[in-house]
Amino acid sequence: MDLRFHWMLPKPGEVAMQTALDAVRFRCESMTSRTSPARLTDMDGWLRFARHAEEAGIDSSLIPLTRNEPDPLLVACALAQETEKLKFIIAYRSGLMQPATFVQQFNTLSRFSDGRVALNLVAGSSTAEQHGYGDFLSHDERYARAEEFLAVCHAFWRGGDVDFNGRYYQVERGRIHTTLGMPAPEIYISGHSEQSEELAVSQGTTWLRVADAPEKLQASVGSMRARGAAVCLSVCIICRPTREEAIRHAQSMLPAGTTSNLTAVKDDSRMYAESAAIERDAYFLKPWLWAGLAPHYGPVWTTLVGTPDDLAEAFIEYKRIGVSEFILSGWPEIAELDLFGREVLPRVRERESRMRGVA
Repeated sequence: MDLRFHWMLPKPGEVAMQTALDAVRFRCESMTSRTSPARLTDMDGWLRFARHAEEAGIDSSLIPLTRNEPDPLLVACALAQETEKLKFIIAYRSGLMQPATFVQQFNTLSRFSDGRVALNLVAGSSTAEQHGYGDFLSHDERYARAEEFLAVCHAFWRGGDVDFNGRYYQVERGRIHTTLGMPAPEIYISGHSEQSEELAVSQGTTWLRVADAPEKLQASVGSMRARGAAVCLSVCIICRPTREEAIRHAQSMLPAGTTSNLTAVKDDSRMYAESAAIERDAYFLKPWLWAGLAPHYGPVWTTLVGTPDDLAEAFIEYKRIGVSEFILSGWPEIAELDLFGREVLPRVRERESRMRGVA
């Protein structure tokens, strides 16, 4: 099966950013500023992105859930009315609403989008943000609750009345008449912890984590695949005609002067703790995989850096260990997206074709 490529939906206002450094500053400010344009909606920018994504061959767009941005369910519903092929992966957290209410909303979104929707369940990464939403459970308790949340969702998606008596949720003769209109959705479980792996196997379809060197991921990817879960990696890309240009571009985004560190905001995340501990001399995990931005901005800024051939080979190396999907991002978004679709994706498909020929 060919690799699938998804792309992070740009933050409101981000599509207008003309340089990578502007985009980096914008993303950082959106995490801390109450006046950032990211708190608003940006249909013009999002639709521009969506059209470029469809043209580039992107499968889906991941719409994040944070208190700094508009609600992902509503954003996906709006974008679905203006797109034809692009799918939407909706980030959500258990504990924000009852599973029956969530299923009703998700099923309605599925109907509006002709089934172009999947779920990314996130346990949460920031204590302050979770408390702001009214959620005071610990890290491990949130995963236990997510297990129940998804069990109830699956029961509704199978149809019929739902009865459930758990620690966190109770449902008696539950019934949702607005059906999903498609088979059960793909469910991406985010995280680096053992709890995230177990949840992906028991209730999800795909384990979603940040990229690392293939040799470091091989055992865990193989284990997840053997247990029936697919594996998707989140990674940024910087593609340039030469590796030297790509590296210069990447290093230009390092914070100047006083270190800017957003990892402290995500104080309840295994992923962010790992990224904050990266040593400077270990920034290049592979010749094409750079973690230099991760200690400052977080693990999702781990980046594939190099030429179109470098990046294509990197994707194929991940495919060889069992990774099947990627969620990408870049700076600025549209320019990197277009370059990926024009220069990188055709090279990936060519290499996949050769692999099938050898097989």
